[in-house]
Amino acid sequence: MRLDKYLANMGTGTRTEVKNMIRKGNVSVNGEVVKSPEMKVDENADEVCVNGEVVGFVSNQYIMLHKPAGVVSATEDTKDPTVIDLIDSPIRKQLFPVGRLDKDTEGLLLITNDGELSHQLLSPKKHVSKVYYARIEGNVSKEDVKAFSEGLDLGDFTSMPANLTVLRAGEESEIEVEIFEGKFHQVKRMFEAVGKKVVYLKRLSMGSLSLDETLAPGEYRLLTEQEIEQLRRG
Repeated sequence: MRLDKYLANMGTGTRTEVKNMIRKGNVSVNGEVVKSPEMKVDENADEVCVNGEVVGFVSNQYIMLHKPAGVVSATEDTKDPTVIDLIDSPIRKQLFPVGRLDKDTEGLLLITNDGELSHQLLSPKKHVSKVYYARIEGNVSKEDVKAFSEGLDLGDFTSMPANLTVLRAGEESEIEVEIFEGKFHQVKRMFEAVGKKVVYLKRLSMGSLSLDETLAPGEYRLLTEQEIEQLRRG
């Protein structure tokens, strides 16, 4: 890989900024100052330093974020902070959220630069399970559980059968729901279809990956090798 591309990919600066750093003698490879941006480096073997600090190579990265309310699931936005703004990574510019959570929704969000895994998790053909906890305005009944299990007509599409579990029924009910699609506002629209309103929504899991409850909203951690392998296996 070209030296300037290596450093730009690791977030050291733009391609132009990186070239200037190299030409000024601020970059060394294996202890030798290098002034050629075109120099080829082995990202798995060579030690690259900028101003004496090692810039290690990171290829694919997998991050579990406990998304807080108030941030949008996007790489950039002109009005609101994004989930990527919360991440400190040398390859932050390459990262993207796998799917979307509404701005006011909290919970599990996978951040990565692995396009193949993202496609696998989001493919409509895969029917990847997603589990949510919600507080609902209104009494969630056995009839609602049955309606969810049969699929709901949401106008533009009919949802797949979903597993609705009532944790507490009352004027404000608490539920968990497992769906197998990821349509826009889907959980909210499903409850609207049975005459109720979601007042709080949190995603607990996606496929084999469950939210680490030690993470406060806005916090994140890298996935373990086991978690990554389980996601790849589907």
